Amino acid sequence: MAHSASRRLVVPLLALGLTATLAPSLAAGPAVAAPGTPEARDLSRFTQQKLTWKRCAADKPAKFQCATLKVPLDYSAPKGRTLKVAVSRVQTSKPGKRHGVLTFNPGGPGGPGLDLPLEASEGLPEAVLEKYDLLGFDPRGVGKSSPLSCGLTGAEQRFPRPTRSRAEFDRNVKWARTVADKCETKNRGVLPYINTRNTARDMDIMRAAVGEKKLSYYGVSYGTALGAVYTQLFPKRADRVLLDSAVDPERMWRGMFRIWSEEVGAAFERWSKWTAERDATYHLGTSPAQVQRTFWKIVERADREPIVVDGEKLDGAGVRNLARPEFFGVRGGAELVRALKRAAGGATVSGPAAEPVTDNELAAQFAVVCSDAPWPRDPETYYRDSVRDAVRYPLYGDFTSGIVPCAFWPKGAEPATKVGNDVPLLLVQNEWDSQTPLSGARNMHRLLKGSKMITVDEGEGHGVLFGEHRYPCAENPSMRYLATGKLPAKDVTCRVTPGQRRAGAAPNAF
Repeated sequence: MAHSASRRLVVPLLALGLTATLAPSLAAGPAVAAPGTPEARDLSRFTQQKLTWKRCAADKPAKFQCATLKVPLDYSAPKGRTLKVAVSRVQTSKPGKRHGVLTFNPGGPGGPGLDLPLEASEGLPEAVLEKYDLLGFDPRGVGKSSPLSCGLTGAEQRFPRPTRSRAEFDRNVKWARTVADKCETKNRGVLPYINTRNTARDMDIMRAAVGEKKLSYYGVSYGTALGAVYTQLFPKRADRVLLDSAVDPERMWRGMFRIWSEEVGAAFERWSKWTAERDATYHLGTSPAQVQRTFWKIVERADREPIVVDGEKLDGAGVRNLARPEFFGVRGGAELVRALKRAAGGATVSGPAAEPVTDNELAAQFAVVCSDAPWPRDPETYYRDSVRDAVRYPLYGDFTSGIVPCAFWPKGAEPATKVGNDVPLLLVQNEWDSQTPLSGARNMHRLLKGSKMITVDEGEGHGVLFGEHRYPCAENPSMRYLATGKLPAKDVTCRVTPGQRRAGAAPNAF
């Protein structure tokens, strides 16, 4: 799910430190799977393919190598159409100490991962680099991996959209249908197979093609869903799995949009209390109620006359969309609302940095979330939910229950994945995460019965092991697990001070 600004779901992998030990593993034979499942098909033409590694680019280091992996579009028909998956690696500097391979997913869905081994190799300690070949890949449909394109205009890429009136809802229905039609027209026969299950299968083909019995993995945000599905499909293949900022497997995917509205209320209350205690700094009010009134007055002002942030005109919905994720980080929320108050007075201000979404990222994002699980097909369901949630969750309810292209998308090729296994792994989670809230991570923990969970009480931000905050109480046991394979004996909760900035990089983290 999204990082910082809620205009998109993609979160880039910014930092992590990973270590591991033990002896090198050997190539694995065919996976054991239930008869009749895609995993039971003969995939030897894919698992036994020889990868041709070449320097990724003239302006990149020679150690950063790329290859192309061939995978079936439809794993239930492996003799049919194929896709190309771009993969990359940075090999260990000490082959004699090599343990295996470590791969990554940066989130999204729709986030490219091809450059992650290079980024990791330039920040990880030598003790890690000598143990692992670092593997990266662009998931199917993303980046250089048979990329999707829907030919969307800039206006069509704007998402999510509020539903404040019937007329606005009708316009959004037209938008959703247009996006779905454009995507299907340009990608006929492909969209039902761009899903998390198939990406997990692609990862397993990659594992086999590089000659490994098991795969170690770090996934953040959407990457936790991918990691959980991988452990579900290939429980014997998972080595050391670290899931950072977890999706709720039982709310994929409409529920993971709607959870943003459900959770922001508590964050807003916490933010207003923290900010009121610092009125001498922010001048937004001396009580939580005053602080909240200040914000809502800005929203009302923007609805009467749009305010300008970074050269963009924002109405009240635009202000709410910009501010929602910032309320989960109290200091960032206070700084933003102070800037919005100045903008409402005519000052020139900047808002939180937001990387622009691309047509490919949005196409891949919708392909996965629309194909992974069923969505309501009747537009009126979305309208009724939007009207109700706008009242129940006034800060954001009209955004997250509204119509999306999934209402008109081609049906996914497979049923929704039910996650529930006892594979040993580690979850790390901040209490105040705007995109994948703690409640969802707790349910992931419940379903992954072999997991241990580190919760950062008062931890802020989307992604525990990277970003503007640094929490050694979570980093250290996470690194110890990845270094030794030993999980914490029990779940861990550590408390930090809210509103603190990241002071500097950890010795074994970016």
